[in-house]
Amino acid sequence: MALVTTKEMFKRAYEGKYSVGAFNVDNLETFQAVIQAAKETKSPVIIQITENVIKYLGITYLNHMVQAAVEDTGVEVALHLDHGRSVEICKYCVDHGFTSVMIDASAYDFEKNIEMTKEVVEYAHERGVVVESELGAIDGKEEDIDVSDKYGRFTHPQDVVEFVTRTGIDSLAIAIGTAHGAYKFKPGQIPSLRFDILEEIEEKLPGFPIVLHGSSSVPKERLALINKYGGDMAESIGVPEKLLTEASHHAVCKINVGTDLRVAFTGEIRKVFFEQPKEYEIRKYTTPAREAVKEMVKDKMINVFECAGHAVMDK
Repeated sequence: MALVTTKEMFKRAYEGKYSVGAFNVDNLETFQAVIQAAKETKSPVIIQITENVIKYLGITYLNHMVQAAVEDTGVEVALHLDHGRSVEICKYCVDHGFTSVMIDASAYDFEKNIEMTKEVVEYAHERGVVVESELGAIDGKEEDIDVSDKYGRFTHPQDVVEFVTRTGIDSLAIAIGTAHGAYKFKPGQIPSLRFDILEEIEEKLPGFPIVLHGSSSVPKERLALINKYGGDMAESIGVPEKLLTEASHHAVCKINVGTDLRVAFTGEIRKVFFEQPKEYEIRKYTTPAREAVKEMVKDKMINVFECAGHAVMDK
């Protein structure tokens, strides 16, 4: 099995009414955890890499890491640039083995967003790479960019047909109430998603794959583990998993998760450091952290996104 684009993944997901999990990885251990979860559940998977992670790992190490995992496991994997903030970084990733890139020009006005997105699409499609773009702005923190309330909270359905038609993108990230980061909703607030907007977009773009960003559920037990063992994270409310499953039954073919992996990983490391303060062997604390991430991802693939058993894998 070689790296694949998301094109066939999304076609099957749309028809089967499930979503493919897109997981942001930050290091070797979280990457291994996601790949192993996909293998054990026979799920297609999207490995998401940000520009900062490319700088942290190095593009050569990243490429070999991904190729080794695919060869070793036979898992169906797409390698995706998450929130490419410039045309240049998108082209760089296209030229360095990524099978999918996201150009995020949502901070610009509608015409500039189209202009930048179209340039990336033309470059990527010529080289067999697919493109995701964002219309509207997802609340919360996207690495170094704060997008709260920038251009209105939700995607306007009347804009989507023109945007997709003029850019030629392969999938569209929309804003219907999810948010980036750990602190998505205020304590006491009841999380909800605007399914009326999603349904209207579905009607305007039949068969077209939709993406949800900022979809971590921030499990309370994982947050509690961090604080029990010396952490100081405030109360956090994520997106309820039942809402994500419902979205999967609509046109949402890709759901992004990052914070949940970091919370799970950090909690297990803190536990080892607290209970075994003399421990210094790196594998002794990264192994349980990696296992926690794997089990969390498996649960999402099976019970939330319902994509388990849908992968095309090497026999």
